[in-house]
Amino acid sequence: MSAPTALAVEHLGSPLGLGEPAPRLSWRLPQGTLAQRAYRIRAEFGGAVHDSDWVESDGSVLEAWPFDPVGSAQPVSWRVRVRTDRGESGWSAAARFETGLLAAGDWSASWIRPGEPDPLPKAPRPAYELRGRLVIRQPVRRARLYATAHGLYETFLDGVRVGDLELTPGYTHYSARVPVQAYDAGPLLRPGAVTWTALLSDGWFRGQVGIFRAVDQWGERTAFLAQLHVEYADGTTEVFGTGAGWESRPSSLVRADLIDGVSDDRRATDVAGWRPAEPAGLGHETLFWSPAPPTRRIEELRPWSVVRRGDDRQLVDLGQNINGWVRLSKLGPAGGEVTLVHGEALDPKGDLTTDHLRPAVPFLPAPLPAGQVDRVISAGRPGDVFEPRHTTHGFRYVTVEGHPDDLTPQDVTGVVVHSDLRRTGWFSCSDERINRLHEAAVWSFRDNACDIPTDCPHRERAGWTGDWQLYVPTAAFLYDVAGFSAKWLGDVAIEQWPDGTIANISPHGPAEGPHGPTAPLQGSAGWGDAVVIVPWELYRAYGDERILAELWPNMVRWVGRAERVAAAGRHPGRTGPEAAHERYLWDTGFHWGEWLEPGNEVDDFGAFVAADKSDVATAYFAHSAGLMARIAEVLGRPVEAARYAELAARVTAAWRTEFLAADGTVRPATQANLARALAFGLIPQEAVPNAVAQLVGLVRAAGTHVGTGFLATPLLLPVLAEHGEVDLAYELLFQDGPPSWLHMIDRGATTVWERWNGIADDGTPQESLNHYSKGAVISFLHRHTAGLRPLEPAYRSFRVAPLPGGALTAACAALESPYGRIESAWQLRGGRLLLEVVVPPGTTAEVVMPNGEVDVVGPGRHAFMT
Repeated sequence: MSAPTALAVEHLGSPLGLGEPAPRLSWRLPQGTLAQRAYRIRAEFGGAVHDSDWVESDGSVLEAWPFDPVGSAQPVSWRVRVRTDRGESGWSAAARFETGLLAAGDWSASWIRPGEPDPLPKAPRPAYELRGRLVIRQPVRRARLYATAHGLYETFLDGVRVGDLELTPGYTHYSARVPVQAYDAGPLLRPGAVTWTALLSDGWFRGQVGIFRAVDQWGERTAFLAQLHVEYADGTTEVFGTGAGWESRPSSLVRADLIDGVSDDRRATDVAGWRPAEPAGLGHETLFWSPAPPTRRIEELRPWSVVRRGDDRQLVDLGQNINGWVRLSKLGPAGGEVTLVHGEALDPKGDLTTDHLRPAVPFLPAPLPAGQVDRVISAGRPGDVFEPRHTTHGFRYVTVEGHPDDLTPQDVTGVVVHSDLRRTGWFSCSDERINRLHEAAVWSFRDNACDIPTDCPHRERAGWTGDWQLYVPTAAFLYDVAGFSAKWLGDVAIEQWPDGTIANISPHGPAEGPHGPTAPLQGSAGWGDAVVIVPWELYRAYGDERILAELWPNMVRWVGRAERVAAAGRHPGRTGPEAAHERYLWDTGFHWGEWLEPGNEVDDFGAFVAADKSDVATAYFAHSAGLMARIAEVLGRPVEAARYAELAARVTAAWRTEFLAADGTVRPATQANLARALAFGLIPQEAVPNAVAQLVGLVRAAGTHVGTGFLATPLLLPVLAEHGEVDLAYELLFQDGPPSWLHMIDRGATTVWERWNGIADDGTPQESLNHYSKGAVISFLHRHTAGLRPLEPAYRSFRVAPLPGGALTAACAALESPYGRIESAWQLRGGRLLLEVVVPPGTTAEVVMPNGEVDVVGPGRHAFMT
């Protein structure tokens, strides 16, 4: 028997800089085993070997740390062996992790600021260089560099960049917590004098953020903090850090902004202008270690084409909408200025346009610039390369202006940048357009997973709560998003208002907080419910009970707010005596509702704000209350479980009284309302057939086109399939006239559009062409076409229930679950369905064939036929 594999701590593999002194441990059972009966862990840290002895348990996912907590900056090596139905395994290969600096007292370095003019320049501002010097006394055995910033930073030792992380320290609510990164600096240090530098720019901290392009949201001055721990070959140690003696000056990045772009004057190479850096006077209490994987350069793309569009303009087409930047390998003669304008669409004439990316909302007097413009002034050095950092762009196309040469695809490289998430899920089928749709949805998520889940990678770049709550089940199949989501949820929790309101966007600065102009628009149903839905979906996908416990107080305050508002308020459009059920009808406050529903354009925003959207709000009130009851059961809170179950029943009854007619029809009669009601269990069982028939009628009346907007789109096809309308679900999936998913693909989309009509008939783009929300439809491919659905958390047990349909003759999906690889692959041959299923060790699968036959199978590869 082989040994356990895939050892991990928390939701990371072998992290350097872990913030948890007693991390949970996971591993996969040896192949060929059925179940674990006990495990034994051995760890080396603190100069000693620690042994848990045998622990009687069948658990191998997020198991409790069996030893005393680990101290700061402590390297740990650990192994596991298991006792299974086949006996005792050997010890696994060693896995390693290392804690970061866990306490404020571990820091001796001081925050410093670059010297800046008084008054401070207005945004966009330059990036600043910071410089310190140190002496390495003898050969180095080991060195760790810990760093963070108010702003974005890169750090260098003798001119060599430390690490490969981008956009550090990341995006968070800086006034409450600031992430720290750890780097292995040992290979970069040699005995002698060392120059330690950093490049510091505004980033999210004081640069432009959000649709309002607000600046200085967390402060008017950037700052940098770093500490270098050196262990010499003789065992002695020395610590260096930012503080007195450091210097600063403006860098060659004369403009550096995440949204606006960068300007790099390569001629600025003189060493004059250094001045003492200033003490920032900041403490270390807000420092924390992120549970999320860092942002990196993930992939490089060669352009499809480079063509001239005028005497001074060349158009680069990457062939794929991405988040990141381009690397330009030819800069031209000294003093020449090259401008790169990034966008995701061409206008009807074939030129790059960014007009649709300019923010234009009721709070702004005029549309704002789209940004995404980089400039470089060449120094004329042979081999010089321009690769902007301290910014990212959402784009497929780049207009290069001012370059004297005819560029080729070899001169330009697209660099894809996003959080370094581990891929876990795949799907393919016999229809190439469906495969392209799936790939477009994957790319939309990749492009919007840049330290936080964003709505789009260009115009707003905001962590909209509604977007993530509806897409997280899809994302959790495609990638390991557990730590990524946990980090984001930390900001959601921090930014919750005292009255329980959950903001539309997290993280956010004061401009979008309780005292900003959008304050009356916060707390929308379907958006704020992310504080309940996202932790629940993480629990289902990864078996993480801790995330439920950590967010429980925030869930209580959110659902409590909905309960209070529903009881106290009444929509002004209601007349007559107040009915008893209205106590549980949530019909006041602002709600986005079924945002961007086809044919329901928002022409009058004031009227939209004032509209009664209680059908949506009350549905989510009932849904979240019901989830709270289930979460309370998981957490061992029986009293709260009963209380929220009762609340969910009362809210559901109120919804039925208000929106379900005596003849069984649902109002408002929209696809979204019907799909949501059926998905959330709002329709009594005896009325379900009528509701399904009504939904089918609405779909047919729309010409068999999708009629849902933002919230209900992920629900529509599953609801149809689960209520006997599989063929109709596939008709909608394969529909290629607008509005539809395949219409986007047929119009050349490589990412999913925000609007169903993202490109008008005349070729004009409208708003974002890179929003993952409508791409959540691919969960239907995972859970229904391939049939993979969890029955227990982390897929400890799961169902494989494929539903062939449409023109498909074959489909397959694979998922690297916490317990191991799951596969479902079917094909139609001679009128029969052949199905192969792979079940990982320690799990069971319920296999449901389309003809209703059911088998429960254990680990291994299994074949079935109808």
